Amino acid sequence: MTDTEDKMHGSIFVLLKRFVEHNYDHSTWVKLLEAAGIEHDAYQMRDFYPTREIYAIVNVASEATGVSAYELMEKYGEFLVPDLLMIYSKYIDPTWRTYEMLENTEAAMHGAVRREDNRSDPPVLLVTRKGSKQLIVDYYSKRKMASVAVGIIRGIAKYYNESDKVTVTPLTAPDEERVQISVDFK
Repeated sequence: MTDTEDKMHGSIFVLLKRFVEHNYDHSTWVKLLEAAGIEHDAYQMRDFYPTREIYAIVNVASEATGVSAYELMEKYGEFLVPDLLMIYSKYIDPTWRTYEMLENTEAAMHGAVRREDNRSDPPVLLVTRKGSKQLIVDYYSKRKMASVAVGIIRGIAKYYNESDKVTVTPLTAPDEERVQISVDFK
């Protein structure tokens, strides 16, 4: 690992492990790490790890399951929501629902992440209102993980029991640094 190599917060890896164990089991996690060539000790919440490792794990999981890496990352994003909302609950207005949560994610949650550890580099989300029934989420990250963002948006709607009222659609290629996502409300 070089000093210039992109690194991600350990919580992303710890929660990925929980996702795998929740959907499969602990031995599956161990096999994924082995197949991905990852040999270090367990991931720790407050440490940072090479971003390439998450890609390696997901790609091996995709090959093993036959589920696309995009779909696995989207499901992982959805899985993250209850933990993320618990971790950042002090930044969330209890009157918010999906619409308000999305409008405030960048300032409330991502701002908190950056303040709590300036080494953290969550994606930038620019959210634009298109009336009371639509938001456009402009996702930007050099990591090209908009699939996680799509999953998180769906997970937020599920968390607030609004899945039947919210449609999430990537408007641009979902594996780019900049992805626009339409969130429509019934």
